[in-house]
Amino acid sequence: MYPNTPPRRTIRLTRRGRLALIATGAVVAGTAVAVPLLTLEKEKDTKPTSLVIPEGWRAGQVYDAVDKALALPPGSTRNSLAKAKLKLPNDAEGNPEGYLFPATYPLQVSGKKATPEALLSFMVDTADKKFNGAPVAAGAQRNAMNVYQAVTIASIVQAEAASKADMAKVARVIFNRLERGMPLQMDSTINYALNRSTLRTNAGDTRIDSPYNSYQRMGLPPTPIDNPGEEAMRAAINPAPGDWLYFVTVKPGDTRFTADFAQHQRNVAEFNALQKKSASPAR
Repeated sequence: MYPNTPPRRTIRLTRRGRLALIATGAVVAGTAVAVPLLTLEKEKDTKPTSLVIPEGWRAGQVYDAVDKALALPPGSTRNSLAKAKLKLPNDAEGNPEGYLFPATYPLQVSGKKATPEALLSFMVDTADKKFNGAPVAAGAQRNAMNVYQAVTIASIVQAEAASKADMAKVARVIFNRLERGMPLQMDSTINYALNRSTLRTNAGDTRIDSPYNSYQRMGLPPTPIDNPGEEAMRAAINPAPGDWLYFVTVKPGDTRFTADFAQHQRNVAEFNALQKKSASPAR
């Protein structure tokens, strides 16, 4: 651990930087933004013709969406993975997480209803085209990583950044921590391990036994934690210049990045004060 880093329990890099566990162990949660499970483009009095996969969805959300879009029993798309024969990188070991590219996909091809296998293959093929081109490959190499690692970093950026403008800075925090041998300590990886989406993470959560526990495990998680879009991927291979190690979104539009833990504590205190004030009953 970096010599100037406080004890691990006092550092909180959180999902979108919106909650913080300070030395006293207090947890304050921000406001979660609900993402609808399924978004379909519809025409009047007709069945849906396309399926929209938003940036940042996990594989499980994609499977459920495909099941609904194709009116299949729950679990059908997940069970079709073996038949799909997806063209994934070797590092993925058959897990498509990170490669179900966010985009709009047709539910009919040449007048025929799409199958789960065809939709999943379309998503992975789209990711391959986006991720395996020269710019991404060169960017990954420039940052001493392979493309799969770049996708993994992009997935964390997608989950953590409060806005597109913050993505390159969040990526730099990830690189700075990796380079200093510091744990990433990202709540988004905890949420992935626990198969949930929440801003409420406590000290007990950070002690779970999981390869995705970036509080206890060093380095990147073993796989991506969601399916990132192009902006997050661009940030992962072109992190902003800076020495930042911490960040917190004090209020919407005000994400503060710093290399100074004392300053980070002050930012967290301001965030906590604003949260407490907003939670106080009106008089």
